[in-house]
Amino acid sequence: MKICIVKLSAMGDVIHAMVVLQFIKKQIPSCQIDWIVEDGFKGVLENNPHIDNILAVNLKSIKKKKSEIFNQIKLLNEYAKNQYDIVIDAQGLIKSAIVAKIVGEKKVGSKIVGFDKDSTREGIASWFYNETVNIAYDKNVIDRNCTLISKSLDISISKEDILNKEPFLYSEKIDNDSGNNILFVVGASKENKMYPKELFLEIANNLQYEKIEVVWASEEENKIAHYLEQNGSNICMCEKMNLDKLKLKIQSSKLLIGADTGPTHMAWALNIPSITIFGPTPAYRNTYKTSINKTIKSNTKVDPLKLDYNDYSINKINPQDIANLAKELLT
Repeated sequence: MKICIVKLSAMGDVIHAMVVLQFIKKQIPSCQIDWIVEDGFKGVLENNPHIDNILAVNLKSIKKKKSEIFNQIKLLNEYAKNQYDIVIDAQGLIKSAIVAKIVGEKKVGSKIVGFDKDSTREGIASWFYNETVNIAYDKNVIDRNCTLISKSLDISISKEDILNKEPFLYSEKIDNDSGNNILFVVGASKENKMYPKELFLEIANNLQYEKIEVVWASEEENKIAHYLEQNGSNICMCEKMNLDKLKLKIQSSKLLIGADTGPTHMAWALNIPSITIFGPTPAYRNTYKTSINKTIKSNTKVDPLKLDYNDYSINKINPQDIANLAKELLT
């Protein structure tokens, strides 16, 4: 069986879907799994033994140059030559549905599967599939991915399976060392999802841990990392890392603390202890709590269908509460 999964972006969303791979391979060991992803996030998928081919696209380039759409369609038509038995759109957007349609329609009798019109924000996407799956949009995103893909392939993925998952992010280099550092992830896709640098500093001062490192990607995050390094006696900033090095850094850490963002979700994927700080996004939906992966949420109620980008309630989360939770995980 040739399977193609479409999950284009962003980092956290790709990670939340990747958990299905190990269960597919266990139950359909002879299958081929290819994955279509935005070029900027292919590093998350790289070196995964359960993926046969990573098929990168650059749909974001179309925003800058409209004529680029022809190059992307040409690329998708090339991917379609793989003659997939089933294409699964795990994104649920109109653009991802179109990608699934182009890639899946070349083979007669192939299945193109996605969420039904009531299960995603862009219900029109369901028009491009020949089979759909219903699961409420406000359900946990990991459960949604597992439900969609398990029903599409007629396999079984239970909550217990997810809780007992094997780590599923892989690096070019193998590093079995276990470090003693705590990682701070200070960035996020939106400003109102970021925990204030002053409060991160309070966490560090409270913990008085021997080594706290700050990972960063953007120029703004670099400034925050500098601030923390200059004001915290036990804090140092990491060098700028590619996704492969980031996976290794997280894999060898004792604990990660960060907002609802890709690198924080990497800790869950790698079975590394973590605390995810939620403000304007729903904690119950955007991660999986385990004995070592905890969440802390502001008091505001969140509607997953209508996120409030003026909600800065994350700023009101007490750093002492985060530090106390961190101490529990460290012991």
